[in-house]
Amino acid sequence: MTDTPARLLHLLSLLQTPREWPGSELAERLSVSPRTIRRDIDRLRDLGYPVEATLGAVGGYRLVAGTAMPPLLLDDEEAVAIAVGLRAGAGHAIEGVEEASVRALAKLEQVLPARLRHRVSTLQNATIPLTRGDGATVAPATLTALAGAVTGREKLRFGYRAGDGAETKRLVEPYRLVSTGHRWYLVAYDLGRADWRTFRVDRVSDPLATGARFAPRELPAGDAAQMLTRSMARSQPELDLDVSFEAPADFVTARLPAHLAPAPTGPTACRLRARAVDSVEWLALRLALVDAPFTVHGPEALRAHVEDLAGRLAAAVSARG
Repeated sequence: MTDTPARLLHLLSLLQTPREWPGSELAERLSVSPRTIRRDIDRLRDLGYPVEATLGAVGGYRLVAGTAMPPLLLDDEEAVAIAVGLRAGAGHAIEGVEEASVRALAKLEQVLPARLRHRVSTLQNATIPLTRGDGATVAPATLTALAGAVTGREKLRFGYRAGDGAETKRLVEPYRLVSTGHRWYLVAYDLGRADWRTFRVDRVSDPLATGARFAPRELPAGDAAQMLTRSMARSQPELDLDVSFEAPADFVTARLPAHLAPAPTGPTACRLRARAVDSVEWLALRLALVDAPFTVHGPEALRAHVEDLAGRLAAAVSARG
């Protein structure tokens, strides 16, 4: 193999297999001399790949963990598996990895061949994800389109359905995607309204990057997350939560979003006192999904919704025909 770039890519692909490769075997695989292999190993090191060499009569090489993450080569099956996993994570806003999932997915899908993109879509359409009951799923294609426009600083067109069902067309300068742990939001400057707006991504349809670049504007105050918090507070009043659980605090904490953290009141009990701008419908579902006995002490709106939900569920079970 005389083509140096192609040979380096082939060598890198071999080294990414978790094993040690004798230099003689690499030379045979690539049809070059052991000396050429040594030079190629040095080239990979210069590019940031941490290749470790072992001493001895038959020297060996293997790829080890380094100080930074170098580019990886993926075969078809690996690329499909990663893309499907990222789509699932991004589409349901998994806490802690949501924004990174979208960025990685946008990069991967940009270079996926059409045949692999089709396999990813087919596999995803044939599976049903286990969601957390809030229903705010988002099409990965929508997320990647928005993320690409944010990164590329391109003006974006899309359809938007408001909470009352009204349909509008928007032209915006996208600033940032923000996840609350159960929903995605786009923070953008709305050119038609000459003001900053936040959009629920599950209500966005047919996003299209126009190709027209723009110079980023400064937010009025704070960062995108703070702006989203203020926007949610204006559209929905804050709730002072007071809920006790008959379960250890670490058990309950692991089953609730990070902003809903209870304090222990005993070895097998805890109490959640927090201020939230989430809807009572979503809060009722999340409390039920903790899978532990709980009591809602306040607010009254949440107590009423939990009581109503319990009644409807009980009626559904007792209404067997």
